[in-house]
Amino acid sequence: MKNYLLNGLMAIFAIAIFSQCKKNEDNDLKLIQISKLITVEAIRTLPVGLTKAIAVKKPGKIYIYNDYLFINEPNKGIHIYNNANPNAPVNLAFLQIPGNVDLAISNNVLYADSYVDLLAFDITSVANIKQIKRLPDVFKQFYALGYSNQKYVVTYKDTLVRENNASSGFKNDIAFYSSASSSSSGQGGSMARFTLLNDHLYTVGTMDLSLFDVKAPANPTFVKSINLGWGVETIFPYDNKLFIGTNTGMHIFNAADAANPVKLSTYSHIFACDPVVVQGKYAYVTLRMGTSCRQAVNQLEVVDIEDPTKPKQVAVFPMLNPHGLSVSGNNLFLCEGDYGIKSFNITNKMEVGKNMLQHINNIKSYDVIAGPKSLIVTGADGVYQFAYFNPVNMKQLSLIRVDKSASL
Repeated sequence: MKNYLLNGLMAIFAIAIFSQCKKNEDNDLKLIQISKLITVEAIRTLPVGLTKAIAVKKPGKIYIYNDYLFINEPNKGIHIYNNANPNAPVNLAFLQIPGNVDLAISNNVLYADSYVDLLAFDITSVANIKQIKRLPDVFKQFYALGYSNQKYVVTYKDTLVRENNASSGFKNDIAFYSSASSSSSGQGGSMARFTLLNDHLYTVGTMDLSLFDVKAPANPTFVKSINLGWGVETIFPYDNKLFIGTNTGMHIFNAADAANPVKLSTYSHIFACDPVVVQGKYAYVTLRMGTSCRQAVNQLEVVDIEDPTKPKQVAVFPMLNPHGLSVSGNNLFLCEGDYGIKSFNITNKMEVGKNMLQHINNIKSYDVIAGPKSLIVTGADGVYQFAYFNPVNMKQLSLIRVDKSASL
């Protein structure tokens, strides 16, 4: 029984370590997540589907598709905004999906995780979104281990507690500190765990790469999973290749044969959180210190990937606390966590750190998408949009503000 409990706790901790601490304005209070085990059968009875628009409480992953902006509410679902005018995004609806963290969209079909299952939704009419398929048991890494007679996963509830009472121990529950272009496919941020390439959906868990055939978009089929080892964090597609960020390096896969991606190489570094974006023959990788990243460094690395079998570092630049990043033309946009967002000219790869164009230091930033109409930046305070086509003088267009009262 002790081994069963230990295995279950390890599985729960593996999920929880991706979150961050969040303090309330009252310094004596801390927002934690209380986790509970729930059976898979019970999860699949939870309501799924379109509801009225609600305020964003805790922005997660962001995604753009045509004139729509999708904002994940971690473990709850997806906010849908009409973003035809980035100066005034319109909150249209909320797509309730228990256990949802990631999404990707192709040919008017939205793919989203729901704990251990993959769901597909027809979004041809945003006012009438319909679930069209559920693929069960495809994200098995999220099962709590050690229960031979029943399958359990972990659910979370935000709870505000006095800091001196917050504990990582447990009684009935287990407490962990909380985190918190127009085409056939959309565009996600650099922190994405879902991506689309060559009629396939690729997803990464903490230890694996999973493949789904979406040639028939409304009928996704599971192909296989590839073990990658511990610490997988992000995935980025570029030029028939998949660039997979882990907390020890970057894997490069050739996905020209979409159903059979082949590993070309691994670019290794010290233990650190690691999103990556790619343009041309260079990859840009951020490494940062953080609770879940252990002790490391805060820096931006430029990696030559002209020969993807032999990636090599060509430059390193110190940063404050780099998170997500995005490249557009000759410019790189980099989130600095609590220290704002920066823009750089990257024409000279060896001088990127010396060619900062602007530093907006009065916002909190986590991930960014350089979209066709605006620079979309998500952070603890909400989702910002900036006019960025003059990266020396980016101007704020709008802010989808977090409803802090609702999050308590």
